[in-house]
Amino acid sequence: MPWLPDFQNAAELARKQTHAAGHADPVGQYLSALTGGDPHAIEDAWPERVVVFDPRAGEVRGHRPLKEFVHRSRELLAQFQAEVSPVAQTVVPGRAVMELRGHATYQGTRRPWPVAIVAESHGDSVVFRSYFSRQPTEGRRFPRPAFLPGGPARPGDVVGRHLEALAAGDVDAVLATFGPGAYLRETGERTHRGGVELRAYVESVSSAELQPCVVTDDGSVCVLEFNCRRLAGRAISPQAALAVYERGADGLLAAVRLYGDLA
Repeated sequence: MPWLPDFQNAAELARKQTHAAGHADPVGQYLSALTGGDPHAIEDAWPERVVVFDPRAGEVRGHRPLKEFVHRSRELLAQFQAEVSPVAQTVVPGRAVMELRGHATYQGTRRPWPVAIVAESHGDSVVFRSYFSRQPTEGRRFPRPAFLPGGPARPGDVVGRHLEALAAGDVDAVLATFGPGAYLRETGERTHRGGVELRAYVESVSSAELQPCVVTDDGSVCVLEFNCRRLAGRAISPQAALAVYERGADGLLAAVRLYGDLA
């Protein structure tokens, strides 16, 4: 009868709206699932496949593991009294990277907790990769084993020069890639500004080799997911992390922000 509610079409419309909302803001949809404890919106937006790479939970695949991960994440966020808010986003076709400013409580102390989340979407499938330090919530660093293979993409211009100079241990060449007033923030909130502070930090990590895995570059900001294979001149087991390189109007680096646990 025509006057009866068309539940089938209404459900299909809701599914399409959820799908569109997820693809328009994949990281936002992911955060909503974690804070709300409900993965259904993610599964509706990407019905074919959802994969999560998380510093604490590792690799999460499949509907049941996803539900368990989402519920556990909500519990942990509540336990740590964690809060995050978006501060920047870098978007290219098929991939979005969101930087978030957060705080978490550990042993009664409120601590900064920077987080970066990458969402890579292809059709009805999506992969989420999170990068953050576990020190603000667990009291120490947990180096994260590499989980992405090295990729063919290599950053160009000032970012490429910065990485090459860093690997060569050329401190002066690294410093030459920073513009006036530039800063470098470590994986926590410790920030280095000015020539003296930047030089001291670069000398402490000199001869670091960062193997590019995925490069997300919108022309103004270059986000590099990498495996660190050498640090302070010593070969180490490859560790996964993420770096954001923000270019200034002069073509030099205005900021470098690191996410993850390197040790």
